[in-house]
Amino acid sequence: MLDLSQLTTEQRNPRTARIDELPTLEMLQLINAEDQQVPLAVAKILPAIAQAVDVIARQLAHGGRLYYLGAGTSGRLGILDAVECPPTFGTAPELVQGIIAGGTPAIFRAQEGAEDSKTLGRRDLIAHGFTANDVLVGIAASGRTPYVLGGLAFAQELGAPTIALACSEHPAIAAFADIALIPVTGPEAITGSTRLKAGTAQKLVLNMLSTGTMIKLGKVYGNLMVDVRTSNKKLEERARRIVMEVTGCTRDEAIAALQAADGRAKLAILLQLTGCSAAEGAARLTAAHGRLKEALA
Repeated sequence: MLDLSQLTTEQRNPRTARIDELPTLEMLQLINAEDQQVPLAVAKILPAIAQAVDVIARQLAHGGRLYYLGAGTSGRLGILDAVECPPTFGTAPELVQGIIAGGTPAIFRAQEGAEDSKTLGRRDLIAHGFTANDVLVGIAASGRTPYVLGGLAFAQELGAPTIALACSEHPAIAAFADIALIPVTGPEAITGSTRLKAGTAQKLVLNMLSTGTMIKLGKVYGNLMVDVRTSNKKLEERARRIVMEVTGCTRDEAIAALQAADGRAKLAILLQLTGCSAAEGAARLTAAHGRLKEALA
């Protein structure tokens, strides 16, 4: 029999026991008060998150990829973080991948039974080409989802780095991880609804993992996303503003530099500041492993 009584995320919250009797504003104030505990829980595990970022950045710098694996809300949050990396940091779609139990249909409609199979977690990683050079982040608010356990066990068998992200104390998935990230957010405002505080904590941690990694890989200059992909009008304008901000050039000069750089803001900055050709600038960036400050030096 599955016993949820020991899971923090399944405990009943005494502070919200009568939430259904409150006026709307007071109800929302209670939910907001619970939400405010989330960043404090994440702050307590920052050293472990930093360790995880260093591991992920090392693997990606040597040709590896980052995989997120989860079921339900946890799986969707992993996918959300993964799909934002290409437009924000100019990464290839396969560099950061999100895998959810039940596949694509589970993104839009709950496929609750899919999370109960350890074999499926292993099979999905194999289908996505996971190797020992990659790194796996297994995400499960409860810390016991069989799908995630199976995936982490498979990654460990390969010798790949493994990271567990859970929101209950002593999560089972920690036994299959090199690094355990456990922001304990306490009982939910609505008992067991881990899309609330636990989901928010997971989102914050995933933000840090991907953003911290991309910063370390040189995809951020100062606090500017210089590898932004100009795939729509908004991002084209953002790239122009980035070039103008860094170089002090006019908007017309930024447009010209971006045209010469085939829309790549990082290269456009280098061209504008050094006067080199696009081919020379690209070679300098390659030699600097994509780090603009090194290429400018």
